[in-house]
Amino acid sequence: MIKCGIIGCGVIAPTHIEGYRALPGVEVVHLCDLIPERADALGVKYGVARRSVDYRELLADPEVDAVSVCTDHASHARIVCDALAAGKHVICEKALGRVPADLDRMVAAAKRRPELTAAGIFQHRYEPANRNLKRLIADGGFGKVLAVNLVFSCLRTDEYYQKDAWRGTVAGEGGGVLINQAIHHLDQLRYLFGNGKRLVARTANLTHRGVIEVEDTAAFLIEFESGLFGTVAATNSSCVDWRSFLTVVGTEANLEYANEKPVFLESSVTGRAAEIEEALAADGDAHAAVVGKQYYGAGHTAQLADFIEAIREKRQSEVTLADAANSAALVMAVYESARTGGWVDVPVR
Repeated sequence: MIKCGIIGCGVIAPTHIEGYRALPGVEVVHLCDLIPERADALGVKYGVARRSVDYRELLADPEVDAVSVCTDHASHARIVCDALAAGKHVICEKALGRVPADLDRMVAAAKRRPELTAAGIFQHRYEPANRNLKRLIADGGFGKVLAVNLVFSCLRTDEYYQKDAWRGTVAGEGGGVLINQAIHHLDQLRYLFGNGKRLVARTANLTHRGVIEVEDTAAFLIEFESGLFGTVAATNSSCVDWRSFLTVVGTEANLEYANEKPVFLESSVTGRAAEIEEALAADGDAHAAVVGKQYYGAGHTAQLADFIEAIREKRQSEVTLADAANSAALVMAVYESARTGGWVDVPVR
């Protein structure tokens, strides 16, 4: 039996609890939150008796083998490093850190404890359609990929930002739409097309002036290590609740991919479009139930299953802490470019 603790009992915590409960031989035994009522509410709902307000109490619990970190961005590095030092396996929600120094600390802490599994959450990598799309690209299903374009839009109101003091602040969140909402889809770009090499960016606060310190809208041009160019535009000031729109332009096929579903597909190769459509749909009914907001997708349970299996097999999970840090580093490179006004290199750990 692998026994888990949850640090941070906010919006995403039930998704982790339900994910663990769906796995054989796994039990959630300890909950922690700075607001005791939050931990109590989840404890009553899921039958977890041990609750604390200090995460160090949870880390000192000898029964806890593994920890999910579901707190605000600014606390991630400290908690993850302390969890590893305490001998706990750890998986951390996005974004891993608020600034590059956070990422460096966490990656270094994981390297010091290679016997522990350390991972970052990017659950959309585990969605069957995304895994199938990655295989199609790697196998040349689009021919040579010439260009990629990502447009991400969602809605975050002033009330959303005013609900928690850390939201929309440099000290608490580190950024806005890119580091909180769009980061999942920026990770998707890395997952599908590899690491970025350099980029040039602009950011702006167009509709939340006087409410947040960070961007609600951003755009950038990125050159990948492969030489591929891509463009990204993102905003959380849209009238749309949540939509990602990815365009893949290849010499043999073009795809427009909205919310992990093809909405346009055309190929110059006879039968290729049908092959791609069939491949993207493969195992499409195998998703676990979505827990929480619909746009979370159903990948959390699959990623937590990989995390638990990695612990049992004494290995790292598919999305290592360093890999997740590189997606956060991509966001931070966008912020650096927006500040300096020119091209910046994208660091890879």
